[in-house]
Amino acid sequence: MDQFFKLKQNGTSVRTEIMAGLTTFMTMAYILAVNPDVLSAFKSGATGGDWTAIFLATAIAAGVITILMGLFVNFPVAMAPGMGLNAYFATIILSSQGKFTFSMALTAVFISGIIFIILTVTKVRQMLLVAVPDSLKHAITVGIGLFIAMIGFKNSGILTVAVESGNDIPAHKYTDVLSFETVFHMGSLQDKSVVLTIIGVLLISVFMVLRLRGAILLGILATTVIGYFMGLVNLGSLTNPETTWVPDMSKLAFANFDFAGIMNTGIISVIATFTFVELFDTFGTMVGTATRAGIMKNKEEGNKRVGKAMLVDAIGVSGGALVGTSTVTAFVESAAGVAEGGRTGLTAVTTGVCFLLALFLAPIAMLIPGSATAAALIVVGVLMVQSIKEIDFQDFVLAIPAFLTIVLMPFTYNIANGISFGIVAYVVLATAANFRSKDKYPIHWLMWVLAVLVLARYILIGSQG
Repeated sequence: MDQFFKLKQNGTSVRTEIMAGLTTFMTMAYILAVNPDVLSAFKSGATGGDWTAIFLATAIAAGVITILMGLFVNFPVAMAPGMGLNAYFATIILSSQGKFTFSMALTAVFISGIIFIILTVTKVRQMLLVAVPDSLKHAITVGIGLFIAMIGFKNSGILTVAVESGNDIPAHKYTDVLSFETVFHMGSLQDKSVVLTIIGVLLISVFMVLRLRGAILLGILATTVIGYFMGLVNLGSLTNPETTWVPDMSKLAFANFDFAGIMNTGIISVIATFTFVELFDTFGTMVGTATRAGIMKNKEEGNKRVGKAMLVDAIGVSGGALVGTSTVTAFVESAAGVAEGGRTGLTAVTTGVCFLLALFLAPIAMLIPGSATAAALIVVGVLMVQSIKEIDFQDFVLAIPAFLTIVLMPFTYNIANGISFGIVAYVVLATAANFRSKDKYPIHWLMWVLAVLVLARYILIGSQG
């Protein structure tokens, strides 16, 4: 173990890595229930996806690709079908009025994965590590920290959003964070889930202040126990024979790609969107997690490991489509395991094994209430934003792009948006400053390319709207 994963070299141990892997799994286990719900929400005709098949695909894809990440890259990042990308997957089918089928959408994901493999093998994706300024890399870490915290606040109900109705925003009407958010509000303290999340945040915080090993994992488990006494954890599914889970692998629907069908449905824009969003989402998660884990202290070694991780990620995109699920990507919740001390691939292997075991232990995995994992994500946000001290906010050429990157990730609920605005702002401001400072702020040629692509994408979105 020590020799293969270089545990001592990374200042960690088997116990720490396993605890970190379990923590990561618990914070992202919700995807086992949410992804099948999202992708099977449209069951009419041939466009639908079977819930059981998607559950099996989710667990297998997450487990296998995450283990591959740990063994091949020695990187503490977990992979699974991404939130947001799965919603887009479902949306293009629902909004196509029958033009797009489930098979066509999987074909688009598979093709985007092939594009990623080509971009990674040719080292175009790895150029991002050199092209993006350090200030933006730190801003990405901070932004992801706030984004993670936002996920925790949203999932728990602590954060709600008033829905605009005409010109009025009724104070009594709230909903989950959606694309038309207007005013943030505090959730009801009469909601048991909200109260349990607050208890969980306090428990994890106290454990961290007391410097207990496995503070986040202990906090999740303690919150789950309290949730049972509050009536939020139902143990009945463990003893009820009618709900006994036995994975039926015969239902696993390997993708039946429809290459002929997608050629007549405007698939180019769909593939471009999958590719664009995944490009920035993965880059942000990889860099943010690696920075938090201390991997980027040695830039050369850090860039090399992130580059290899990008190849696994690219394979995961197409691999996930092959077994019948939407885009597999690096999960920001990996930061929870890193915060628990995870520094090597053993963390990822542990998480991956848990996903595979979930094929047989699904009811147990589902016992962890959303409030417990939400509390962990909120605390992880605190750890991630510490990178803000590395940004020189006295230099506006660096400060403004960093600020836009940080705030737009949580406020637009999208990692790619934050990175996109940060890149364009840096290119514009650095160019302006260089007229007076004689090339004080270097701009890599790839930054120009990305800025143009970002502008083109948003102009296209605007013209379609």
